[in-house]
Amino acid sequence: MAGALEGSGKPFVVTSGTALLAIGRDRESPGRIATEEDAPASASIPRAASEATVLAASGRGVRGSIVRLAPTVHGTGDHGFVPMLIDIARRTRISAFIGDGANRWPAVHRLDAARLFRLALEKASPGARLHGVAEEGVPLRTIAQTIGTALGVPVRSLTEDEAHAHFDWFARFVAIDNPTSSDRTRSALGWRPQEPMLLTDMRDGGYFSDVNSLAAPG
Repeated sequence: MAGALEGSGKPFVVTSGTALLAIGRDRESPGRIATEEDAPASASIPRAASEATVLAASGRGVRGSIVRLAPTVHGTGDHGFVPMLIDIARRTRISAFIGDGANRWPAVHRLDAARLFRLALEKASPGARLHGVAEEGVPLRTIAQTIGTALGVPVRSLTEDEAHAHFDWFARFVAIDNPTSSDRTRSALGWRPQEPMLLTDMRDGGYFSDVNSLAAPG
């Protein structure tokens, strides 16, 4: 796709994720807030190759840009990480986090993310890395507490071994610490998130509308 646009000056916007900036850096610089200037730690990380392709095309007459989305893009129709946490809490009757739960997920409402894609299409400079992040980082413990309160289930801390049994393959994502800034994106494009923040959206946006599914079968 990028090759077909070479020399045209046309926009080409590719989706990536902020979580790839946490992979490989968790132990090197724990707690550091990622910025748009950061590149993936390794070219072998999923989505890293797509980012590299866009950056290369931007030097060949393509107005390519990268929109890195937060791990949770919330709002109506969300089928991502937060609904997965809610589903696990319903099934196990425990809303869990790992360790002290201080690790953070950035978040963005889907409508704010949509506005960012439009701005990227209209205004982004060639080779721009943009962050679809309205909240730099929401602690997993706070997310788990919101789920526990809504479902009426206990909130518990799990060890790493317990987490693998509880969350299965999803444990890696539950444990990720991915604080991320979008300051450069906001400054470059005038993007201003205006939709509800994650915890408010969880409480008021229908995430727990089928809470009665917790009732014991039979």
